[in-house]
Amino acid sequence: MKAIRYLLFPFAIIYDFITTLRNLFYDKGIFKSTEFDLPVIAVGNLSTGGTGKSPQIEYLIRLLKDDYKVAVLSRGYKRRTKGFIVLNDRHNAEDVGDEPLQFFSKFKEDVTVAVDADRTNGIQQLISTVNPEVILLDDAFQHRKVKAGYYILLTKFNELYCDDFILPTGNLRESRRGSKRANSIIVTKCPEHLSEAEMTTIRKKLKVGDNQKVYFSTIGYNKQLKGSENITLEELQDKDLVLVTGIANPDPLLAYLKKNELRFTHINYPDHHNFTDSDISKIEKTLNSIVSEKKLILTTEKDYMRLQDKISNLVYISIETRFLAEEKLFTSDIVDFIKG
Repeated sequence: MKAIRYLLFPFAIIYDFITTLRNLFYDKGIFKSTEFDLPVIAVGNLSTGGTGKSPQIEYLIRLLKDDYKVAVLSRGYKRRTKGFIVLNDRHNAEDVGDEPLQFFSKFKEDVTVAVDADRTNGIQQLISTVNPEVILLDDAFQHRKVKAGYYILLTKFNELYCDDFILPTGNLRESRRGSKRANSIIVTKCPEHLSEAEMTTIRKKLKVGDNQKVYFSTIGYNKQLKGSENITLEELQDKDLVLVTGIANPDPLLAYLKKNELRFTHINYPDHHNFTDSDISKIEKTLNSIVSEKKLILTTEKDYMRLQDKISNLVYISIETRFLAEEKLFTSDIVDFIKG
């Protein structure tokens, strides 16, 4: 696979030229970028998938929902509908995408969640229909038709954008130069006990600007699982599990389950997978093949959004962003931006 990627290096150079030219045209005002009067916060990355955008959006929702009227706008990746949609209880993952449905399911009493591939139109529709005080844009770092007031750039601890290369040789959607648009850079999925010396080394590697701040976060797993039954992580230890994942990188979850001495058979699918009848049959067949009477299907929260209406005996484990240092500095920076 790596050899093929190196062979595609000439295409990476062409892609780099195209994306750099596009960004230059936006920077110079040749391409139009719309700015709005209300605070707009964009969360995104330079690389493809798996940096922790969803838990970061949820972190911001928890931070802001009690003091501001918040709306979340996503494109609704892999949904089968088009245009602007405000989520309600009748929608499923096929209608609006798994991540927006996840936001809605957890925070429907607190925020408005909408989808629109055209973020400019989506923001305009939100302003005219619900009049939010703050808008959070999910996965919008490259969506330059909207000029957000504050950009949060995520990069994984073990795959920093400064160590990567542009597609298709590497995983970057655009050159690492794009990081200069970020107000805050969050290194995600860090080890829980990352030292200050290691943080300092990473800050130097990222070569951030004087007005940019770098933060470090890790993924926390919720020990209370939900789904067809409410069960704790400890109660799973006497069960045989079928783990079903359709996420970009399931390795951290696998490591966490092994660390907690859980027994499981793993069935892995691509990120944002649309589960077919054949997939469901395979999952159920795998579960039925387990001799033990104490058995259960375990999945991620995002995959649960796609599986909940298709399969029973299913629970999910949720995750959340946890800052390792300077959390108060990050939250005060966000609130100060909103207050203007």
